[in-house]
Amino acid sequence: MRSAVDVTVTGRVQGVSFRYYAEREADRLGVAGWVRNEPDGTVAAHVEGAPGAVDGFVRWCHDGPRLAHVERVDVRDGPDEGLTSFGVR
Repeated sequence: MRSAVDVTVTGRVQGVSFRYYAEREADRLGVAGWVRNEPDGTVAAHVEGAPGAVDGFVRWCHDGPRLAHVERVDVRDGPDEGLTSFGVR
């Protein structure tokens, strides 16, 4: 069984290596998807994989890397695209 979510992280999340550390966390948890900076200053991610691993990634997003200051994490169900790796866009 797989789970898929789309995540938007708001706060001081650009310019603090959020995408780099998100990729490391995704690899550690074994989830697939992508992460990217958005023009409005947020970070967007699509994550899919085992439900517990996806939940773990979302929990990590609430803190992010050490220099980040996360104000809000919005999570929506997303389509399972059958991705097999995680990358920065």
